[in-house]
Amino acid sequence: MKFLVVGGAGYIGSHMVKQLLGAGHELVVADNFSTGHRDALIGGKLVELDIADAQALDVLFAGQHFDAVFHFASFIQVGESVTEPAKYYQNNFAATLTLLHAMVGAGVKNFIFSSTAAVYGDPVYVPIDEEHPKAAINPYGRSKWMVEQVLEDFDRAYGLKSVCLRYFNAAGADPEGQLGERHEPETHLLPLILQAASGRRTSVTVYGRDYDTPDGTCIRDYVHVVDLVAAHALAVDYLMEGGTSTAFNLGNGQGFSVQQVIDTARYVTGQDIRVSDAPRRAGDPPRLVADSRRAKALLGWQPRFASLEQIVTHAWSWEQKYPWN
Repeated sequence: MKFLVVGGAGYIGSHMVKQLLGAGHELVVADNFSTGHRDALIGGKLVELDIADAQALDVLFAGQHFDAVFHFASFIQVGESVTEPAKYYQNNFAATLTLLHAMVGAGVKNFIFSSTAAVYGDPVYVPIDEEHPKAAINPYGRSKWMVEQVLEDFDRAYGLKSVCLRYFNAAGADPEGQLGERHEPETHLLPLILQAASGRRTSVTVYGRDYDTPDGTCIRDYVHVVDLVAAHALAVDYLMEGGTSTAFNLGNGQGFSVQQVIDTARYVTGQDIRVSDAPRRAGDPPRLVADSRRAKALLGWQPRFASLEQIVTHAWSWEQKYPWN
């Protein structure tokens, strides 16, 4: 099949490109490199554009037919979304709407959307299933939920079928060492810990040790990036086989505390990782854990790298291979 991967030079998008190329599909990758990396593209035909540019999208879609579009071109920093909401609503919502409009005009019928557990907001219950109330507490989560609601309307009006994949905590790196996580600035826990292990930063900060959890630190659900993109590949197969528009949670279904991640990183790296403590951050719930049974039942998804040690080991190999010092 022929696919368009939007944001294919980013962390998850680049792993998606590798997965799809390995399965023998033909790819076009669209990216404006606002956060992506040219050297993360290992194949496919590159088209450099911004999905907010309706004319450029029309030219792209007029020249070829795509069986589906994968969308990874979103800004993801929760804190920044609070201080710069316009940036997030413009890129994550308005630009996505422009993309969807171009797809409808070109007759493209299948859309795989990179969504987030942030659509749920503070959990009412854990583990979180897909029916959990949607009450995003920041512009990032709201921008994603707005797209999900638009997709429901586009299905009813135009027959555009979609799967929204709500990530919990994406982590890890390509087991073969070709790809990994590179954000600037970095805000994700595991790469911050490993940067402290490699010497790229002096320490890692733990925000709060007084939560109602066994060791007092927040618990999160970490899912390997390779398992994430495998779910996307299953999702497009699901749509091609006549599946209806829907959403799936993607997580391990088990949580690991901040302290557990630090302890595992110390074991994997053999380094004494320095830790500094700070007060809780506003809006950090004690536990965020996915109920991913629906993805397993309907997509046949089964994470291959479910252990925290595997996730940390692959991320550490990437950190060592590309220290960027």
